[in-house]
Amino acid sequence: MPKILYFAVEDWLFCQHFLPMARAARAAGFDVAVATRVRKHAERIAGEGFRVISLESERRSLGPIEILRSLIRTARIIRAERPDLVHCINLRMVVLGGLAAKFARAHTLVLAPTGLGHLWIANGAIERLARMAVRAIVGHVLRGPRTHYLFENAEDPREFGLDPRGADVTLVGGAGVDPADFPASPEPPSPPVKIAVVARMLKPKGIAESVAAVRRAQAAGVSIELHLFGEPDPSNRTSFTGTDLETWASEPGIHWHGATADVAAVWRDHHVALLLSYREGLPLSLVEASAAARPIVATDVTGCREVVRDGIEGFLVPLGNVDAAVNALVRLARDAALRARMGAAARARFGERYAVDQVMTTVGALYQTAISGMVVRDSAKVSLQTQSKR
Repeated sequence: MPKILYFAVEDWLFCQHFLPMARAARAAGFDVAVATRVRKHAERIAGEGFRVISLESERRSLGPIEILRSLIRTARIIRAERPDLVHCINLRMVVLGGLAAKFARAHTLVLAPTGLGHLWIANGAIERLARMAVRAIVGHVLRGPRTHYLFENAEDPREFGLDPRGADVTLVGGAGVDPADFPASPEPPSPPVKIAVVARMLKPKGIAESVAAVRRAQAAGVSIELHLFGEPDPSNRTSFTGTDLETWASEPGIHWHGATADVAAVWRDHHVALLLSYREGLPLSLVEASAAARPIVATDVTGCREVVRDGIEGFLVPLGNVDAAVNALVRLARDAALRARMGAAARARFGERYAVDQVMTTVGALYQTAISGMVVRDSAKVSLQTQSKR
């Protein structure tokens, strides 16, 4: 049985976004191991029949000593596990895990640089230099006949000099969502029209802009509420604090609920999905809202525009333009027929692109291709060695 070893920065991230891919690997005949920072979700991963390997690291730390330690720890795990395929998830693990896999002479490498986050959003001198280095590592140093790339949108491959239609690039509809878990349902009674944001409570998720937009819509006389679902992330430099969120929640019509384990209930009980993010890979919360037939207001940025077409599934607004977000929310709040039409379009688009079965089929085919290529190459190598002995 071939072995696949995943590297993910957090156990919750793996559970939230990548369990369908691991299930696809298992269905393709792989023994599955997951190396990740263990917090609260190790039992869930183990409950799937996947072996969990603790990978202690601190995402906030970018110091050279911590980076070197992470490389050494990762390489040791690879050498101990001797996987046939290493799949690195998230930009940090793509760089560190990818380099460690090269040093440890891993057979085959799958790189999934999802999100791109702060390093692609900020534009200071340090970030620009770091972007150049990451582009060189991911797009050149780690590239080779045994490296495959997995992206959630058609724009991100070009950031690394890759052709999104190239043989070494696979595009997949995010993590995959089971339509049975997010059935389309009639919207709840209104007014008020309830707007939901499901995200980590980070500045680049547009939380402050969401609050500002709803405030202005309320000031214009629209009966509208904002409901925030998500937690601060202390390991992220851009996180809001609980105090920040509680201060906003003290205002009329603004509510912070913390994290929720029942996202389907959020979309059942709310009218509109909102995400004024600065950049995404493919936003899972919007895919789930689409499955539940909810219209969307999102920024016209990478990732979000994969899910939403302006005027069809919802509205796309320019990044940082709160007035445009207000106008979109007001239109939806005042027009139930428009909400229903856009919600139905969102559900249809979800069925075409983002259902979990489609994702598992795509990823399973990628794994089989990667392993088949490895077998062919190794067979050719054995043949050459035999001929040389003769």
